[in-house]
Amino acid sequence: FSRSTVDGFAVRARSTFGCSESEPALLEIAAEIPMGKPGHTTRINAGQSARIWTGGELPAKAEAVVMVEYTKLFDENTIAIYRPVAPGENVIATGEDYQRGETVIQSGTRLRPQDLGVLAGLGITSVSVYRRPRVGIISTGDELVPPDVLPPPGKIRDINSTTLRALVEETGSVAKFYGICDDNFDNLYNASRQAAQENDIILLSGGSSVGRRDYTLRVFEAFDNAELLVHGISIRPGKPTILAKYNNIALFGLPGHVVSAMVVFHLFVRPMIHRFAGLPIHHGLRVIPAITSEQIPSAIGREEYVRVKLTPQEGDAPCLASPIYGKSGLISPLVQANGLLPIHRDSEGLDKGTRTKVLLFPTATVNF
Repeated sequence: FSRSTVDGFAVRARSTFGCSESEPALLEIAAEIPMGKPGHTTRINAGQSARIWTGGELPAKAEAVVMVEYTKLFDENTIAIYRPVAPGENVIATGEDYQRGETVIQSGTRLRPQDLGVLAGLGITSVSVYRRPRVGIISTGDELVPPDVLPPPGKIRDINSTTLRALVEETGSVAKFYGICDDNFDNLYNASRQAAQENDIILLSGGSSVGRRDYTLRVFEAFDNAELLVHGISIRPGKPTILAKYNNIALFGLPGHVVSAMVVFHLFVRPMIHRFAGLPIHHGLRVIPAITSEQIPSAIGREEYVRVKLTPQEGDAPCLASPIYGKSGLISPLVQANGLLPIHRDSEGLDKGTRTKVLLFPTATVNF
């Protein structure tokens, strides 16, 4: 129904034409429309008005509402109006929000709070959706201990499981950690089988290179009807990456170094999660322009993703991108970096002052 967007008086617009503060329009108060009660059963004629509240249904023949701020009670049955209104002013007309048969929300849309509110307002309490993808995470390596354990000589804390779990949850997916698995084929196979029964995507961190005790590839090949799609990617860091398909489950073997694992996650795992969630298939990272603060060398043959720290400049100038150097097993560069700067595989690097693009980490805190 047509309803008021303000507190005031419902009128026929032409009854207010020409009025002003010096010459107000005097209209009879013919009725009051109580909140939650039908208004169409009341009719107002030329020279009449009806008191109405925000959200109230307009009476029959009314086509506009005068805000109460532009009125003054002349006597108990008459209102003085000091400002004219046009037809449709301060009114939401029937069907103005959505027409019958109109698409309300396109398929493939991630439902936001306002989308849910619109559906509730239309009485739609159930819609078909893609469920949140489930991602199983396994860390591999004899050298790993949980983060809450003091590592004895020769051991290191497991960083990847915490990092990957946070990355998965950042996409809105459900992450489940299946623990640290030692370099034993049977143990890793059993853990992977369990994860495959409960998830859409499996992330095995470590054990993806061609070392003597890297079992990830053997484990994936041991799955019945599994199909190996990728073993090695021409990027840096992240070359020793494995991707296999088992039924409708994506099996990823990620590098053991946490920086490499993060890069592969952003470039390949995140788009796969989007695919399972029915979203557009891309990395989902915000791409922003930047200018290199110094020369950044790169080796030809692999596409390189350089960790960079962004520094805002004055005015509309793009941020300065400064490379954060460090080996892929180091932790500190992860904290300092705001994003990744891609360098093409056929390039020997970028000169200082080169305008380029940076893939911004989702949680990067840079004031642009």
